[in-house]
Amino acid sequence: MVTRDPARVRRVAFLIGHLGMGGTQRQLSLLARTLRGRGVEVHVLLLSRGGPHEAELRAAGVEVHLLDFARRPSRLRTAAGNARAFARLVGLLRRLRPDVLHAFLREGYLLGVPAARLAGVPAVVAGRRNQSRLERRRRVLLPLDRTVTLLTDHVTVNAAALARDAHATDGVPDRKLSVIYNALPASAFDPAEPARIDTALPVVVCVARLSPEKGHRVLVEAAAGLLRRGRPCTFVLVGDGPERAALERLAGDSGADVRFAGARTDVGAFLARADVVVLASLSEGLSNAVMEAMAAGRPIVATSVGGTAELLEGRGVLVPASDPHALADGIARLLDDPGLAAALGDAASAWTRKNLGLDVMVDEHLTLYGRLVAARRSPRAEDRRAR
Repeated sequence: MVTRDPARVRRVAFLIGHLGMGGTQRQLSLLARTLRGRGVEVHVLLLSRGGPHEAELRAAGVEVHLLDFARRPSRLRTAAGNARAFARLVGLLRRLRPDVLHAFLREGYLLGVPAARLAGVPAVVAGRRNQSRLERRRRVLLPLDRTVTLLTDHVTVNAAALARDAHATDGVPDRKLSVIYNALPASAFDPAEPARIDTALPVVVCVARLSPEKGHRVLVEAAAGLLRRGRPCTFVLVGDGPERAALERLAGDSGADVRFAGARTDVGAFLARADVVVLASLSEGLSNAVMEAMAAGRPIVATSVGGTAELLEGRGVLVPASDPHALADGIARLLDDPGLAAALGDAASAWTRKNLGLDVMVDEHLTLYGRLVAARRSPRAEDRRAR
């Protein structure tokens, strides 16, 4: 008699809003492609649109499905269209019959978890990447979040700080929480040719989307503060977003040398050119930008928010959020002490190689999925469902 291995995961579906340039999208692509390479059938379901990662997923043999949800359902017609899109999601899950649905970010799990339950998906996982108490509209959505959490089999977060937050704010029990760090591909450790930046000043690089939670306004204030101290630097902001015009005006008024590189795919070149890498975020999950700077062996100053302290404790300079003076002090400290800067950069790179490898992240997901699927397929679970 041939028996089915209860822990074998054959088919996984991931659900996310889109495949834009965000860190979560990058991590999903890495996970999906590596799972496919290990023989798991993988499907990526997109609520609203595709993005830069879509081509690499398809090239790796991962099927991508667009569900056509509208992002801002303000009219009855749009709401009706989203209701039809939700029905398509349920129908697609019934047809694909994945062993696991892993839904990422709030819009993903608020829609994906109930759809998966309606479709009879055996194991349902919600992937959270932000601190709950810092998200907008939190009070309105808290009861809905808690209801959806009850429907999930498990919740993954990418930092211990987020696990504590999920437990304290949403009441997620510890037994339903797993911390799985983000991962870096092997290419993140490859040396890069430094970008050409025309300046004789020390170069401070920030890689982040130009949006309010990334704290660029505080960073510009820190740049102006260093200028007033007689420690001018060239600040290079790599990324784009809704804050760009306002930040350009603020930087111009400050008199500091702040340059806007826009969205780039050659981030490694800017990291290689940096004397210091900085992240001034007001809130974070587990920052891919910090991870990439660590892999490149760069000295880093960052705000102690979210999972950043877990990454940089003893391997970088941590400062309070929303404090331009502390941020400027941290930058000056590394510029004044090249030996310290080099030692921190080396420690960061070594720790990253050991703890943030791609195989480690994929193995942890597969172990979790296997455990959840085995619990659903166990004779005891089958007996409970039969009753």
